[in-house]
Amino acid sequence: MRSVIVFAVLTLVTATLVPRYLDLSRPGVAASVAVTPAAPVADGAAYRSLTITRGDNGHFSVAGEVDGRRMDFLVDTGASVVVLRERDAARLGIHPAAREYTVDVATANGNVHAAPVELNRVEVGPLTVRNVRALILPDEALSQNLLGMSFLSKVHWEHRNGRLVLEQ
Repeated sequence: MRSVIVFAVLTLVTATLVPRYLDLSRPGVAASVAVTPAAPVADGAAYRSLTITRGDNGHFSVAGEVDGRRMDFLVDTGASVVVLRERDAARLGIHPAAREYTVDVATANGNVHAAPVELNRVEVGPLTVRNVRALILPDEALSQNLLGMSFLSKVHWEHRNGRLVLEQ
């Protein structure tokens, strides 16, 4: 019993400290992230939580993975879907033809055409969402990938004490 308690404490300490050190080593991702390890809930499912601290720029940024490739995102509750820049989509092997840019999008830089796609898997910390609708935008239309509502609506999220908490 004592070894189980020691293991649990070590796991919690590791889960708390490691993400902080990993975030410090990632240039361009200003926010710190704390991950709550999976814990059993009543129905036997695992409960996962991710806390994102506001960056120095006032925004919530987070590193994630799209179909196994690391990507940085600005969390944007005002974006209907996940939005990727063309160069990041190309890293995933997604190369929309000009005729596939069929969706009109209003951005801070003006109106642009975007290509709709579906991403197999988007992971942010311990949270995973499959079959995520997304748009590909020209690089000049967007300075950062956006983690929009096509991901956020599949997890519980709330702004709590100056932090963004995502739970699944």
